[in-house]
Amino acid sequence: MWKEFKEFAFKGNVFDLAIAVVIGAAFSKIVTSLVENIITPIIGAVTGKIDVSKLHQEIGGVNITYGLFLQSIIDFLLVAFSIFFVIRLLLKFKRKEEVKEEEEEVVVDKTEVLLEEIRDLLKEERRA
Repeated sequence: MWKEFKEFAFKGNVFDLAIAVVIGAAFSKIVTSLVENIITPIIGAVTGKIDVSKLHQEIGGVNITYGLFLQSIIDFLLVAFSIFFVIRLLLKFKRKEEVKEEEEEVVVDKTEVLLEEIRDLLKEERRA
């Protein structure tokens, strides 16, 4: 049983997953800070500091705080948009790196160039 556990625990996939969880937690803090400290104040400045979280309705002696629900939806949309924007930006940089790598990998051998020139000369002689 110990041997099976070691095989499971020390596989690359488990370490990759653990690293992803740690990075995800750190990324979550970054996104939360972005939304709370930058995006929300900007939206508040534009909309005149409207606070929907305090909206409520009393029905039959029960206080229904639907404003908190609306605020949760707004927070979710802001976080989702922020994550989308950051990932899109990172993928854009990754694509640029891939294009650079592909350009660097294309190295033509001298013999290949000579063979292409010979091929082209033979084609010209056949046409003439």
